[in-house]
Amino acid sequence: MKKLICIVSILLLSSLAFSQAKKTVTLSAEEIKMNQFIDQLMKKMTLTEKIGQLNLPAAGDITTGTATSNNFMKNIEEGKVGGLFNIKDLQKIKRVQELAISKSRLKIPLLFGMDVIHGYRTVFPIPLGLACSWDMQAIEQSAQIAAKEATAEGIHWTFSPMVDLSRDPRWGRMAEGSGEDPFLGGEIAKAMVRGYQGKNLKDAQTMMACIKHFALYGAPDAGRDYGTVDMSRHRMYNEYFLPYKAGIEAGAGSVMASFNEIDGIPATGNKWLLTDVLRKEWGFKGFVVTDYTGINEMIDHGVGDLPKVSAQALKAGVDMDMVGEGFLLTLQQSLKEGKITQQDIDQACRRILEAKYKLGLFEDPFRYIQPERVDRDIYTAENRAVARKTAASSLVLLKNENSILPLKKSGTIALVGPLADNAVNMVGTWAVAADSKNAISVKKGLGEVGGSNIQWKYAHGSNLHDDSSFNVRASMFGKTVKWDRRDAQAMIEEALAIAKESDVIVAAVGESAEMSGESSSRTDIRIPESQRRLLDALVKTGKPVVALVFSGRPLELSWESKHIPSILHVWFPGSEAGYAIADVVFGDVNPSGKLTSTFPQHVGQIPIFYNHKMT
Repeated sequence: MKKLICIVSILLLSSLAFSQAKKTVTLSAEEIKMNQFIDQLMKKMTLTEKIGQLNLPAAGDITTGTATSNNFMKNIEEGKVGGLFNIKDLQKIKRVQELAISKSRLKIPLLFGMDVIHGYRTVFPIPLGLACSWDMQAIEQSAQIAAKEATAEGIHWTFSPMVDLSRDPRWGRMAEGSGEDPFLGGEIAKAMVRGYQGKNLKDAQTMMACIKHFALYGAPDAGRDYGTVDMSRHRMYNEYFLPYKAGIEAGAGSVMASFNEIDGIPATGNKWLLTDVLRKEWGFKGFVVTDYTGINEMIDHGVGDLPKVSAQALKAGVDMDMVGEGFLLTLQQSLKEGKITQQDIDQACRRILEAKYKLGLFEDPFRYIQPERVDRDIYTAENRAVARKTAASSLVLLKNENSILPLKKSGTIALVGPLADNAVNMVGTWAVAADSKNAISVKKGLGEVGGSNIQWKYAHGSNLHDDSSFNVRASMFGKTVKWDRRDAQAMIEEALAIAKESDVIVAAVGESAEMSGESSSRTDIRIPESQRRLLDALVKTGKPVVALVFSGRPLELSWESKHIPSILHVWFPGSEAGYAIADVVFGDVNPSGKLTSTFPQHVGQIPIFYNHKMT
């Protein structure tokens, strides 16, 4: 009997092996054409030119971190650059692409990428707010409009969507994600990829998406940005991996490696993550780019010097080196020393060339450079109307005692708070292409939507924070917050004076735009004490108080929930913030947003999330 079982097992295994061998990958005619084109091109390329395709320097208006070299113009002529990012002027892009086409030996076009995170010129709510709409069609449309606007200025690759699951609101980059639920995060990832990429990447109104940050970036110890992540495979596969996988299944053309470690190995040099999981398990066919100087930062993790970390990243599955130039400076020597193989370089180079081919850049390097589109497609009345509607749907009514909201479009209303008359902070963090001064402030929006039958009274009320140096740090990238030199009590007294003459008080309070976002972790996620004192004084007047709370993360609002009768959480609604808020405040739009992340009653509960396992 045992012998019979053994024979049957051998036959089954043989049959399986035969069927596996018979399996062939059927390529489309377009894929065959692409492969033939790239095969011919790579035969002409020198080692230097192949490595050059893996190099992505920064050349734009927004830069972070440290760059090894800014001599990218000469490098472009020598075929040592594969693309540039955060360059957002159409004429600059045209000039640089002309340089690549006219001066480099093989005339290989450049990729142009940018952090188009929640809109381009027309800015939508921050992703955490956008998720609260629970409206996949609106979310997809927001990405569609962002792609249409960005491509009108020559950008054809975005470092979005950020799909990192996060359950710790101390982590500032929670603002860029969709919250704490894996399934919802996956659905949003798919919607964003569809919105950006459309049905055909050669359509000049679509752009290549980039799933980031792969992987687990949203789960650092204690919410410290760039920090260590240590997680079981069970939680990894059943929860945190799902949104990444969903975005890849939706066809995202690229993936960005994350800064954090996984199993003690930085993600940028983690072969299990970037090859075994991403490519072998999930079948990803696009290319992998590092985050800003991600390869260089492996040195600080104790992995080794620049040649060692560069070789490790390449062999792990990284195809493109953002800014650090580790590939450019070290791979030729590592190849001589046998640390890497020619196949490693060729494989990475081919993936970059494939992306350029899919974008149609070899057919027309200037496909995305159409000056007539700038006025036609960017920051249009139509786009802004969609942004206004989408922003209104993202606002979450947390509390509304005695039906204070909606307000009547009559009587006297006091408007107070450091964010009440502040247009530049309305767009939120990571809105690098926005002209934030054109955003609609709360004061402007309420005034216009409320109409002429309201008598408005305004007071600054308080500073964002009592510490002036904190105020400076919270005003990055030109998103200033007024610093009032008056005594704090004097500002409160002014607010109380107008409050006593008013029927209702509207207080615009919370975080400034850059109090959340990258490298903006907070241990204390309450509304700053300066603003809490203002709210306390306003409540004690006995007048109805509506708090408009701005933030890029869940806040600890235990005091506010006990004392403020009406709380509308508005996140950072984008270009049309003031109008969208006014639409809800005056009842023209019903507040339908629902939270996608848990608001703790105390910071000691963190990390806290709804679907924790009960034991």
